[in-house]
Amino acid sequence: MTTLSYQHTIRASYLGYVTQAAVNNLAPLLFLIFQDAFGLPLGKITLLITVNFCTQLLVDLFSARFIDRIGYRAGIVAAHVLCAAGLAGMAVLPFLLPDAYAGLLAAAVLYAVGGGIIEVLISPIVEACPTQRKAAAMSLLHSFYCWGSVAVVLLSTGFLALFGKGSWRALCCLWALLPVGNALFFLRVPIASLTGEGGEMGMGRLFSQKLFWLFAVLMVTAGASELAMSQWASTFAEQGLGVSKAAGDLAGPCFFSLLMGSARALFAKYEAKIDLLTALMGSGVLCVCAYLLAVLASSPLLSLMGCGLCGLAVGIFWPGVFSLAAARFPRGGTALFALLALAGDLGCSGGPTLVGLVAGACGDDLKAGLAAAAVFPAVLILCGLICRRARGGEKN
Repeated sequence: MTTLSYQHTIRASYLGYVTQAAVNNLAPLLFLIFQDAFGLPLGKITLLITVNFCTQLLVDLFSARFIDRIGYRAGIVAAHVLCAAGLAGMAVLPFLLPDAYAGLLAAAVLYAVGGGIIEVLISPIVEACPTQRKAAAMSLLHSFYCWGSVAVVLLSTGFLALFGKGSWRALCCLWALLPVGNALFFLRVPIASLTGEGGEMGMGRLFSQKLFWLFAVLMVTAGASELAMSQWASTFAEQGLGVSKAAGDLAGPCFFSLLMGSARALFAKYEAKIDLLTALMGSGVLCVCAYLLAVLASSPLLSLMGCGLCGLAVGIFWPGVFSLAAARFPRGGTALFALLALAGDLGCSGGPTLVGLVAGACGDDLKAGLAAAAVFPAVLILCGLICRRARGGEKN
């Protein structure tokens, strides 16, 4: 039997983020099909999104307590099995249970639990690998969520166009094969411990550290800056700029994800020559400019460029904060990554919500909502300056 190395562990982790991309992006592509096939109102369809989000938040909150007990390998394998069960469950459970909607909800809970554990575990698994360039490895890892998102949208849309909407059940089962295969992969690759047994700081000690709360705020702003644009990009392009639905999807979410993934890949390549905190704050400045370009430009083309530049700007936010926090708290363990993921997910919820609330208060003006969202990268820049001052104080 071939001996697998930590490079194989990192590749399995890449596929783990592609799996999470499938979990988060496949169901929304099928919402209209669910509505027609099962006669579901829009409110029930929306609840599927809420269930997915709330379940992942709960997993973020409680995972640190049970993951360290069962171990990284058991946790990540179980996560992939749950993702596979949820993805395949979308095709099976609505027809097995008396209520089709209950079947969809059950499937959503299954893949949300799996996706939440993946989000918590993949980063510390890669951080624990004996690699020299930790920040580069983390940035490249997170780029695979972007490539996965684009692949899920394009491949699924092409599959449905080729085989018809009635093939959606086969599509779900095909995507379920990815986590099944990766679960088997994770059974064989080496997995190192992040801190060593008994070495974790624990939540209590993390909560007592002022700098931890600064990183938590950074994660909130990172998630909010990213999702405020990505969740509204298609609608903004279609309604606010007057482009077609197809063009809006390609110029909005897909363009955003492509540039976000490119930013993470480029940073991974040139990380050795760049100070991470400086890059983070510089990206924050670019993000503010991108939001303002999107909402203030008189040309639809320039506004779309603003949407895309926002993806480029936010690319290193999430993995960058993870890397900074891991370097500052080397014994933070699973608790650190779980709490930061929780903070990031809170931002992922709060950012799009703020855009919607402000837009609604201004007569459904999405430009006003997106302009308000520029506050998130501005706060990130401020937190970066405070972090730099704290780092300078430690050196002195």
